[in-house]
Amino acid sequence: EVIHDCMKTWVILADAVIAEHQKHVTIDELFFAEDICYNHGSLISPEYIKEFLMPYYRQVISNLKARQLDKVRHLYVQVDTDGFANPIIPLYMEYIGMDVMSPFEVASGCDVVEIGKHFPNLVILGGLDKRELAKGKAAIDRMLERIISPMKKRGGFIPTCDHGVPAEVLYEDYLYYRKRVVEIQ
Repeated sequence: EVIHDCMKTWVILADAVIAEHQKHVTIDELFFAEDICYNHGSLISPEYIKEFLMPYYRQVISNLKARQLDKVRHLYVQVDTDGFANPIIPLYMEYIGMDVMSPFEVASGCDVVEIGKHFPNLVILGGLDKRELAKGKAAIDRMLERIISPMKKRGGFIPTCDHGVPAEVLYEDYLYYRKRVVEIQ
């Protein structure tokens, strides 16, 4: 009961804030900064996700869509989660129409090339291993060559680091990584 009460309160707040913005603009993306996963999968069971999250997310999305100034513009629903997200992707796609996900943490076993094969309509942001950036230019090139070419063919991929860039990444190597991403694309 407490969780449902918290979620109902969240819907009231989120809906009110979104409604104020929608008086002036059409919303292009609804971003759920969820962090529902850890390195082995979801923090709660799919049944609890369906019970405690999905009805409330659906309500916010439904209300938002009903108020859109431009009724034909697509609303992108993005979920951001750390950890091994693979098992929950179908759940979020089915229940809330998620069509964008990030950041696909490599250390937790997320491989955007494989995920892209299984979910061809999912827009993917992230999936570039922050740890590889710290290993220098050769490691950066190997990582980018493995990921960028197949994802370029697939489409729907924005190549970004799978989290914040760690302090051990040399600035020169970070600039090299960004330059290489642009060159390869």
